[in-house]
Amino acid sequence: MGEPTEIQQNGGRMPDGATRAAQTRTAALRSRVREQRRSPARPRIWFELALIGLSYWIYSLVRNAVPEQESIAQKHAGWIWDFERALGVAVERSVNHAVDGVGWLITGMNYYYATLHFVVTIGVLVWLYRRQPGRYGAARTVLFITTGIALVGFYFFPLAPPRLMTDGGFIDTVKTHGTWGSMASGPATHVSNQYAAMPSMHIGWSLWCGLTIFFLARATWVRVLGLLYPVATLVVIVATANHFWMDAVGGIVCLAVGFAAARLIYHAWPYRLPRVPARETSEEKPVTVPEQWSESSVTAGRR
Repeated sequence: MGEPTEIQQNGGRMPDGATRAAQTRTAALRSRVREQRRSPARPRIWFELALIGLSYWIYSLVRNAVPEQESIAQKHAGWIWDFERALGVAVERSVNHAVDGVGWLITGMNYYYATLHFVVTIGVLVWLYRRQPGRYGAARTVLFITTGIALVGFYFFPLAPPRLMTDGGFIDTVKTHGTWGSMASGPATHVSNQYAAMPSMHIGWSLWCGLTIFFLARATWVRVLGLLYPVATLVVIVATANHFWMDAVGGIVCLAVGFAAARLIYHAWPYRLPRVPARETSEEKPVTVPEQWSESSVTAGRR
């Protein structure tokens, strides 16, 4: 029989050197993970496009596959409406009727509701990807978590929008004015869940866009527009009778949870992360030498 190995001599335990090496590798891995969380790497375009496409497909599939449960959705709408009236803040019907009387305004709001929800959100994502790559991943995570929570709300709390309330007295402005592009009325109603109103992702997404623009844009007028965007969206969803203002509160709560989750994941608020990944910044730093070296070099040159 040969000499016992070091592992056998230690009763089956690894040698101290091997243990220290394993601990060192583990510590290095943890350090690397922490660094990547605090300074995310530049996103890969193919991965982001695939992720956005897959996420939107899942979002549409889940949102539209939830049983509409019309009777339950109508009951929930009655709860919301009665609650708002008890608080004295049930203003949706008055706003809906007042704005419907101005044809060009309500038509513009209908198109606003149908298009900007996607156009502005995608535009902000592209801007982040190109101009703020170090913050893109965390900000995108906020948006995705917000939307995921909303899907839970759609499933467990089906809600009829004001325009579909039985005897609610609201005007379906898309149907009345014949505008195109909305999933709220017309043939599109057969492929879209009409009772997925709580929480409002028009508010969740628009507020995400507004805060992103406000915190990261440089021009003051652009930052002001960023803040006005979710405010305008709130007016639109109420005036077109697509949401109660309580749906907007639900969207804000979902967004707040999304920001809190991203804070835990990245150890910093998304907008406080480096604009450009720290690894890229360090690679671009010029090589410097101590001041005395430069002085000695100059002295030597004079000799």
